[in-house]
Amino acid sequence: MAGKLDGKKVAILVANEGIEQVELTEPRKALQEAGATVELLAPDTGQAQAFNHLDKADTFPVDRAVGDASADDYDALMLPGGVANPDNLRMHADAVAFARAFFDAGKPVAAICHAPWTLVEAGVVKGRTLTSWPSLQTDIRNAGGTWVDEEVHVDQGLVTSRKPDDIPAFNAKMIEEFAEGVHEGNRPAERFAKDSTTAGTA
Repeated sequence: MAGKLDGKKVAILVANEGIEQVELTEPRKALQEAGATVELLAPDTGQAQAFNHLDKADTFPVDRAVGDASADDYDALMLPGGVANPDNLRMHADAVAFARAFFDAGKPVAAICHAPWTLVEAGVVKGRTLTSWPSLQTDIRNAGGTWVDEEVHVDQGLVTSRKPDDIPAFNAKMIEEFAEGVHEGNRPAERFAKDSTTAGTA
């Protein structure tokens, strides 16, 4: 897949602590090998602490604070998992707004494991079909989404997977969708305009 993402710039959004390390390092490596420029964003500058499940692992330098970044500067967004990571991000308005902006622009997004929690908070799950770590399925359904138990699922530029074992399939679909670029069907306004038009004519 070398060269598929030449000229693309991808944001990886994490909390400053609690990332599942393999869900950061493996997708980032795949993106870079495909030719993308990748930046690590977090609520605070400095370091982001990763974990191997519950054990502290490596730290990674943060390239930019999310509050100083704009989705306009990136072609796509990748969200790693880890239980504490998206739970932390949900509490940062800048991070939630940054994630939502990719959907508003129709730009592709990839989220693995617990990462869809951030998407629930961003209000972009309604009407979507996605997968995740199984414990999130009730949250996704309550937010108006449809949860499926699949290795990887793609819905109009939104790529989701369940767990670290799914990373090879996740990476392949992520690169494919990121290479395709903007998906008009990924914009909430586009999706719900059809719903409201239908409702108005009923």
